[in-house]
Amino acid sequence: MSLISRISLNQNTQHSSNVWRATCVVMMGRELCIVSVSYWDNIRIHFLSLFFGGWVFFKRFVKWIWDPNGFFKLQLRDKPPDCLVDSTLGQHKYVKLKGVKFHYVESGSKENPLIILLHGFPDCWLSWRYQIPALSENFHLIALDLKGFGDSDKPLSKRSYRIEVILEELKQLIASLGVSSTTIIGHDLGALLGWYFVHQYPEMVDKFFAVSCPHPNIYWKSLSTTLNYQWVNFAQLPYLPEIDALKEDVRIITDYHNYLPAKDVYLEAYKYSFSRKEDWTGPINYYRNLPFTKISDNCEQINVTTVLVTGNKDNFLKLEDIVKSTEFCEKFYMKIIDGAGHFPHQESPEMFNKILLKYLRKHSITKNVDRSPSKYLMDRMFGAVSNISTYGNSVLDSVQKRTNGVVNNLHNFNLGSSSNSNNEDVTDSFKFS
Repeated sequence: MSLISRISLNQNTQHSSNVWRATCVVMMGRELCIVSVSYWDNIRIHFLSLFFGGWVFFKRFVKWIWDPNGFFKLQLRDKPPDCLVDSTLGQHKYVKLKGVKFHYVESGSKENPLIILLHGFPDCWLSWRYQIPALSENFHLIALDLKGFGDSDKPLSKRSYRIEVILEELKQLIASLGVSSTTIIGHDLGALLGWYFVHQYPEMVDKFFAVSCPHPNIYWKSLSTTLNYQWVNFAQLPYLPEIDALKEDVRIITDYHNYLPAKDVYLEAYKYSFSRKEDWTGPINYYRNLPFTKISDNCEQINVTTVLVTGNKDNFLKLEDIVKSTEFCEKFYMKIIDGAGHFPHQESPEMFNKILLKYLRKHSITKNVDRSPSKYLMDRMFGAVSNISTYGNSVLDSVQKRTNGVVNNLHNFNLGSSSNSNNEDVTDSFKFS
């Protein structure tokens, strides 16, 4: 078993130790680091939390004055919808890791390669309801309820959701399943955790699928240009975000899962899962910790085959950020699902499953990739997109809009065959092999 040395670096007084704390992991001769943001970034986050907190409180107060009964309306949900407890997708199981109970749904033979499915925010294991049947024939699937979500334990302490704690628990989960490595498929928050995990424990990851989520350093850097910026800063405040999430019968669930029709059984399942104040404390605690961490600039590029999947109508992130994330990967593919938003695995499940099966069966890329500066990398990326005949000019226009004009000056560069023989609405676009 590898010897792992953890070194805590304190670069300031005890009061500001959380700002400068860096967790360095020496593993198999390589040093990988998850570090805290700078002192000034820390101050900026706290200042913005007060600013946006005051602004959100003012808006909610005005709304409450206008319609007090509607603002605090919350339907009583005491019985879980059948889809949350249905065992047709797999067996509902539990495991305790250092005293924390985790719920997961298991499907497929244990003799097959392991895949761990990590859902996003606000979500639960049910997020993968369309993928479990499609993958379980050839893979051993674990659809996990992240800590704080679903039927997993919900510690209230913010410290329980530090990134080093979360990653250690995921590592123990893999070991408890009797394997030394796994494929990770993560969406949104689950993909964000997957990025951290694959940086810190690359030897434990066979392949990594990041769905609707750029690399952490890109994510937090570009957050100010996305719809999530105000909410993430507001989430730093205590108590208020949890209370606010329950307003208007958990309106936040309706807004995030706007691809589901009103009164849909799955929408009601999500509302049941987030119908109490304590159902929100754990999920929000992730965002009370993660903005204060990043991947060290000294970290090596990810040597694990990485597949980045996104919808071209995602309002919560920019395509440009997904493209930039490839600079952190030695071996990668990128897939764009036409017509899908932030939940491509639920909005276009058939197309999404085809992508999964294609790259789960594909052997690891072995050809060396000549890394290049950001501008040259973007040139190569767009060259591949321009060779996809199935998208045509309409898709090129869409890409230009989604990347805020970044692609306007890019020229063609032939990367080989990236065609789609079935004329599917998927861009097999940014591919190195």
